[in-house]
Amino acid sequence: MFTLSRSDREELVEFLQDLIRTPSPSTQEEAVAIRIAAAMRRVGFREVFTDRIGNVIGRYGSGRGPILLYNGHMDTVGISDPEAWQRDPYGGEVEDGIIYGRGVADMKGAIAAMIYGVKMLAEARVRLKGDLVVACVVQEEPCEGLAMQVLIEEEGLRPDWVVLGEATNLQISRGHRGRLEMQVTTHGRSCHASNPDLGENAIYAAARLIFGLELLADKLGYDPFLGRGTLAVTHVESSASSRNAIPDRASFIIDRRLTLGETEAKALSEVQGIILREGVRAEVEVTEYRATSYTGYEARQRAYYPAWALEEGHPLIKTLARTIRNTLGYRPTIGQWAFSTDGAYTMGVAGIPTVGFGPGEERYAHTADEQLRLEDLFKAASVYAALAVEMLA
Repeated sequence: MFTLSRSDREELVEFLQDLIRTPSPSTQEEAVAIRIAAAMRRVGFREVFTDRIGNVIGRYGSGRGPILLYNGHMDTVGISDPEAWQRDPYGGEVEDGIIYGRGVADMKGAIAAMIYGVKMLAEARVRLKGDLVVACVVQEEPCEGLAMQVLIEEEGLRPDWVVLGEATNLQISRGHRGRLEMQVTTHGRSCHASNPDLGENAIYAAARLIFGLELLADKLGYDPFLGRGTLAVTHVESSASSRNAIPDRASFIIDRRLTLGETEAKALSEVQGIILREGVRAEVEVTEYRATSYTGYEARQRAYYPAWALEEGHPLIKTLARTIRNTLGYRPTIGQWAFSTDGAYTMGVAGIPTVGFGPGEERYAHTADEQLRLEDLFKAASVYAALAVEMLA
């Protein structure tokens, strides 16, 4: 069994505090990436490199045989309202065995635990018949799966299994619903607002479509494991020559969560059906994510992230569950995330067996006073070390 020494626990907490105190919004992960790469080299990774989009990749193992990849994203969401925080969001404060700060649960805590899991392997001189790869990736928050796609398809690193360190409260997640972002644009005819009958209000057309979407929400697909698909209108805007002119254009964003069996084509056709039924001039399209990485890599990705679920009896899940039971002394529950992860690409697109295990609770992600129990951090590191032995030794 792998257990962190008292000094390693102190070092791990200090390292995690450093990560929290280094802000890393999406596309601005360079400083935290440098800190992570330095830690990897110090604890005993065989190889550490930064790829073209800015992912930090650490390898431990023989360099021959299968590859087990641990995935964690370095970027975090912003603070939004600083007044909502009772503690410094970038302070890494520790109180009563709990550490606080932006990204600690989502998911710098898991990254720190993965790296110190490798430290335990290196100090025990464990020899693996394959490679354990820790991939600390960029831009997951706005575009999950993008960085993993670059790593696999452009860098040529193809793992045999993937473990996502997203928060699971030390339980197991084996899938989640997909995500599709659509933009609907309605067209009208502008005129002076004092004579609205002379024009055609694009906002009114959008409102008719939004009402139709609200009715559609109760008729979306359902899966016994992942649940029902959902949709929500999350942003609305319009354009006109002034505030006393009838808008000739309006648009709104739909956040569509896809359950198993629902596809991009099906979701688009549902919206197109409402447009046709209402008889308005409008079109719907999938939005596109565009950003420049801190390395200068120009990223573009359509905002479609498929649903996925690894079968409960898969050997990866069985091995992880056995490792948790042997290491932590309990039988883990097996569930799913409410949010989307890099598994949308690794399992949903690439078909690589993927499962989730991480410290922290999903309910604290993206919230004020985001937090993580230190004891769970230490436990996660032990499981990450033990799982590598189970899978590769």
